[in-house]
Parts: sequence; C-alpha cells; structure tokens
Amino acid sequence: MTKPTLTFLGAAGTVTGSRFLLRVEDAGALVDCGLFQGERVWRRRNWAPFPADASRLSTVVLTHAHLDHCGYLPALVRAGFHGQVLCTPGTAALAAIVLRDAAHLQEEDAEHARAGGYSKHDPPLPLFDEADAEKAIGLLRPVPFGRPAEIGGIGSVTLHPAGHILGSAFAEITIGARTLLVSGDLGRPVHPLLAPPQPPVGADVVLVESTYGDRTHDPLSTDRLASTIRRTARRGGTVLMPAFAVDRTPVLLHHLKVLMDADQIPHLPVYVDSPMALAALDVYRRAIQERSPEVRAGLERDGDPLDPGDLHLVHSVEQSMRLNQPDHPCILISASGMATGGRVLHHLAHQLPQSRHTVVLTGFQVPGTRGRALLDGAKAIKIHGKYVPVRADVVPAPEFSAHADADELVAWLHRAPRRPETAYVVHGEPDAAWTLAGRLTGQLDWTAVVPRYLETVVVG
Repeated sequence: MTKPTLTFLGAAGTVTGSRFLLRVEDAGALVDCGLFQGERVWRRRNWAPFPADASRLSTVVLTHAHLDHCGYLPALVRAGFHGQVLCTPGTAALAAIVLRDAAHLQEEDAEHARAGGYSKHDPPLPLFDEADAEKAIGLLRPVPFGRPAEIGGIGSVTLHPAGHILGSAFAEITIGARTLLVSGDLGRPVHPLLAPPQPPVGADVVLVESTYGDRTHDPLSTDRLASTIRRTARRGGTVLMPAFAVDRTPVLLHHLKVLMDADQIPHLPVYVDSPMALAALDVYRRAIQERSPEVRAGLERDGDPLDPGDLHLVHSVEQSMRLNQPDHPCILISASGMATGGRVLHHLAHQLPQSRHTVVLTGFQVPGTRGRALLDGAKAIKIHGKYVPVRADVVPAPEFSAHADADELVAWLHRAPRRPETAYVVHGEPDAAWTLAGRLTGQLDWTAVVPRYLETVVVG
C-alpha cells in the first residue's frame, strides 16, 4: 500500500492561498481552498491550471471562511470538482457570503479593466463567476464541532473551535492509525467576541500557520484608536477603516460601542458600507442571540454589542457614493480589509488626497496589497488604473488582529498531548515561518520544517 502524502499547493512561502492536497492511493482531498493574494507573482498562481485532477477529489475541508482559505473553491468547481465541502455551520454561513461577494468582485474588476482599457487581456475575464460560486455553495456540507465526518477514500475529519472568526476550526484528520492536525488560522485568547481556541489534539503530523510567527501583539488596547478618532473629528474628517467583513467589522463595532458608552470618543455616526459585512453581521448577531458556545458569554447583557448607538447600514450604491465626500465627521467601515477590492476603493480614492481624513489599518496587510503599500508609507497608490496621492493620515492598528501571535502559537502548541513527528510551518511570510520553526525546535524540541511550494511529503 502506498503511504499517504501531503502536497503544499499554497501557503508555502507566502501568507495566502492555503491549499493542502492529501492523497491516499488513488483518492485525494484538499484541506482549505484559498485564493492567493498580494504580489503579482502570487496572484498569477490563481490562474495556473490546478495541479491535480479536480474531478477526482472526493472532499474539500474548509477550516474557515476567509478568502485565502475558501476563495478558490468556485475556480476548483470550474475545473471539475463536484465532491463534498466539509466545514462547520458558521463557516458554511459565512463562506456563502464570501464566495458570492468574491464572484461579484471578479466580474466587477474584469468590467473595470475592460472599460478602463488597462488589462493585458482582451476581453478581460474573471477567474470565476457567480454561477461558479453558486455551484460551490451548493457543495457545502456543515458538520458540527466535535463530530467526525468521512473523507471519501482518505479517512475522517473532526473540526474543533479555533477562535479566529465565527465558525473557524482546526482540523483533526485521521488516516488509518495516523493523525494530522491542521491549525487553519488560530485565534487569540483575548478576542472580544469569541471564546478562546480549544487545546490542540495529539497528532503525528502538524501543520501550523505563522502569520505572526516572528512578532508579538501589543496588549489589546483601544487608546490609540480613541485618540485617532478624537483627533480626526476635531478637524472635521472621516475615520475610514478598511476591514475584513466577516470578523473585523463586528469586532470594530463592539470596540466603538464600548468607547462611546464610556465617552472616550465623540458619539459620531458609524457607517458600515459593505454588502458582505452587512450579511456577516446578521450571522454574528444570530450566534450571539442564540448564545452559541463559540461566542463569549454575556455579550448581550448591555443590548446589541455590535451597535455603537448611531449605526447606519449602507445598502445602496447611491448611499455609498454619498460617503465618498462626507460633510460631517464620521466613522466609515468598509471592505476589503487590505484594500484589494470593493467599495472601500472608491472611498480611498476620494479621501486619501485630503489631509483632514484618516485611514486606520486594522489587520494584517499582505505584501503587494494596497493596504501594505499604505502601511509602508506610500505617497501614492493605484486605484482603478489611476494613481491617487496619499495626504490623509494612515494609522496602523495591529492590536485588533484576530491571529494568534508568535507567543500565543507556541503556547497553544505546547499544550499538545504529545510531540508530533514533524511540524510543517505554513501560511506565513518566509521570515515569520522560519522564526516560528526555530522556536518550535528550540523551545518545544520539535522537528519543525518550512515546506516549499509544491513540495510533497509522506504523512503515513
């Protein structure tokens, strides 16, 4: 019998594009199915032919609903995949929102490129369309936390709470007598809305993310955000927050409510301008109202924890356009979090040239994205084919990250019931991945490896 193998089709050498191919004899399954984001060298890989026969994969296991973990699924369907997609109920609810939005943006970006004449392709085509997304959504099979589910031809998977976003999980995959643990993205013990990650299970092989593998977060504090909002309001500006719709938006709304309730910031109108974020807010509100075990207890005691008081949910394009040039101080939360697409691009195009405004970057910014360019101090960024000067304040706020930092990752892995044979450090920029691998070797006495893109290893 041929031993099971694992091939790193993504999240190797970069922090996006999580795709891990498991093979047992002639059977295959994919753990996560994410889009590459950031620099062009990575984004081009989304367009490369899938390096396996997609029609012969029995299963995709999704750890959570972020685009870099689920966003390639419609493209995989277009390539012939028709199997089951196993995920938690929370991930199924959010992934449907994310995939529909991703398809819409793919089609919108292709149309912008066609109308603006700045594509190298004629005509510009989307990677996938809304029909592909709907087919992918139809394959989602929700599985409750802690309940094993069969992976055809491979074994079984059990999903455990990871505390990163609603529905996020780490995967315990059993292949015969062997166990593989895939961390997905691990959350933080201090997440204001979600319960901490459950301890890891014992495993022979571990795949662990390393987004912040070479850094530690400052203690969670809203002081910098509060002072930024006060300063911007005094000069009559807008605080624009590009934010990941499926987790960062609810977290920011909760922090804004706490700050306004305590009179630490002015009671400004807060606008949420992202169709995806509005749909995700409904999912989070349901989980809070139903007292989901994923959610921190007692959140609902002081009313809606996601309503700062003067909350405006922006639905129409006309409403969104009026927010390009607000005539009053306000807070505007819009997707996407790394300014790679969506309505936030129109707001940035209008507000970046004006010094009275502020842009607050509330999450990890992948190299090659507009968000990373702003973080690195760019004096102009390219939006819809044109360069826009940057005169607004740009304020980083990494303390709101939903990713475990290096210390939190090591502490979580230290709780594993036994030492694995090998730990593969993935989903991180090279410096972050190698730094975390060194800590696992030095502090935990593990064999830790940073795999190469398309490398195949034996896991049996």
